[in-house]
Amino acid sequence: MHEADPPQTEAESSAILPVLNRTFGFDSLRPGQAQAIDALMAGRNVLAVMPTGAGKSLCYQLPALVLGGLTIVVSPLVALMRDQVAALRLNGIAAATINSDFSRDDNIATWRAVQAGDVRLLYLSPERLMTEPMLQALGRLDVRLIAIDEAHCISQWGPAFRPEYEALAALRDRFPGTPIVALTATADATTRDDVLGKLFGGDAVSVVTGFDRPNLSLAVALKDSWKRQVADFVAARRGASGIVYCLSRKKTEEVAALLREAGHDALCFHAGMEAGEKERVQNRFMTEPGTVIVATVAFGMGIDKPDIRYVLHTDLPASPEAYYQEIGRAGRDGAPAETLLLYGLDDIRMRRVFIEQEDSAPERKRREHKRLDALIAYCEAPECRRRMLLRYFGEEIAPCGNCDVCLDPVATEEGTEEARKVLSAVHRTGQRFGAAHIVSVLRGAETEKTASFGHDRLPTFGIGADRPARQWQGIIRQMVAAGLLDIDIAGYGGLRSTQAGDALMRGEGGFRFRPDRLGKTPAAKRKAAPAESLDEPAARLLQDLKALRLALAKERGVPAYVVFSDRALIDMAARRPRDANEFAQVFGVGAAKVRDFAEAFLAAIAVHDEKAPALEEEAL
Repeated sequence: MHEADPPQTEAESSAILPVLNRTFGFDSLRPGQAQAIDALMAGRNVLAVMPTGAGKSLCYQLPALVLGGLTIVVSPLVALMRDQVAALRLNGIAAATINSDFSRDDNIATWRAVQAGDVRLLYLSPERLMTEPMLQALGRLDVRLIAIDEAHCISQWGPAFRPEYEALAALRDRFPGTPIVALTATADATTRDDVLGKLFGGDAVSVVTGFDRPNLSLAVALKDSWKRQVADFVAARRGASGIVYCLSRKKTEEVAALLREAGHDALCFHAGMEAGEKERVQNRFMTEPGTVIVATVAFGMGIDKPDIRYVLHTDLPASPEAYYQEIGRAGRDGAPAETLLLYGLDDIRMRRVFIEQEDSAPERKRREHKRLDALIAYCEAPECRRRMLLRYFGEEIAPCGNCDVCLDPVATEEGTEEARKVLSAVHRTGQRFGAAHIVSVLRGAETEKTASFGHDRLPTFGIGADRPARQWQGIIRQMVAAGLLDIDIAGYGGLRSTQAGDALMRGEGGFRFRPDRLGKTPAAKRKAAPAESLDEPAARLLQDLKALRLALAKERGVPAYVVFSDRALIDMAARRPRDANEFAQVFGVGAAKVRDFAEAFLAAIAVHDEKAPALEEEAL
């Protein structure tokens, strides 16, 4: 593996920059893009790890245009491929996809265009690519570049789920001499090493641009009447666009209804919805200000909405990578954005069950448990959360001053004796009961269960009566996070002592805990409206431009953000271009978009400017 040096600019002085400006409407490359592009243009393989919103797709789209021939792009989701192809076509790029969304006749017509050399980028799922007929057919074509999006899936998706992702390792032998770029926003050091080994045999340039998103405020709260916590958090940010992530489809519908009853413009999104309904919801979220989307993790991949002001998790994500990717959808405009994760002991048990129920090898399960351990430790962080999260990805920073632990520290308390009481109760009850029963034993609660098992006669019965039940629940949860207790997933969620717990019982080591701040939901720091830098007339123009964008998107059958990003419309509203030459200077406007959209948008701006004086007089 070769780590790329940060300061190199060959790509910027080559044929890349004119193509970047003419086709995509950008003046320069972002950090990491130049390194990745230079390596690919030199024929090297590349692993590119860049934060969400850092422009990973340009790392292969630009070389594809300069290299000529055919570029194969491997992507995990049909909807994502469709949107990316639509976006490229609107930029005047010959892109296509062959997938199950289209009829056999349509796919055959696309393939004939590929054979004729009329397609520059072909998007395929790993399942469609890694069939022998497709590999043989592509082997007869002029394939100049292969790009694999969401490359962490090669390491993290079990063979029973998407085995073709692991099978992508065969590409370097099927296409010798063709550079391969693997791209992801979320890969810890283990995952990076795994992808480098499996996909490249270790022979690749690694471009890692860093994981820090300092504009994101990080917070975690213990679940305590979670519906009220969700309602309070969203209410404090009324008028801002946000995402609320839920684990199940049913819960997304429940939470969306809860928020609508509270007067929010809340939409629901999950994988069980019809394609047309998904597109309608996505377009509303992209176009209408102040919209809240309540979704499963099926929502978000490929979404380019820069002014999402918060992401709220109602349940514990699967891993630090999943969490990082999901919160990364907030604040892509660089303005402050907030995140809140709600979790409890039952979330830990549930996630352990999911891992054990997965049809995968023991080694993969072990790694997934370790990833979950890291996320639980983040939730129970006694120090800066961002520091702990970035440390997981191999990056060290000073305390950030922008997480709940930094902003509102809580002192830890000596809890070694309390931990020994818990461990004693766990041992004496046979290491097969859950937290609720252990708390009942500690507090001396005379329940039917403690009586029927004879646990009311144990020496530990009532030794913790001086602490409330919720405090014991918090201590137990933090003992699980600290590795002193384990949850028996194969059984019924009972608590078991670990080796570290046994050592603590023998007098080795200690334990400190943080008192839980139940029900404390972070207050809104600011009411950040979309495009807050615009004056009032420009803000009104922005809404007109968004309405026009939506109408044009519906005509073309594509999501609104594919026509123009919010950032492009904000720049357009600020600049108010008067002719095609000025329109071409707008962020993200290339030659094809000048040709296809300048007339309509310039007309909308002219109409707005004609009305503006009258509106100002009316306001006076």
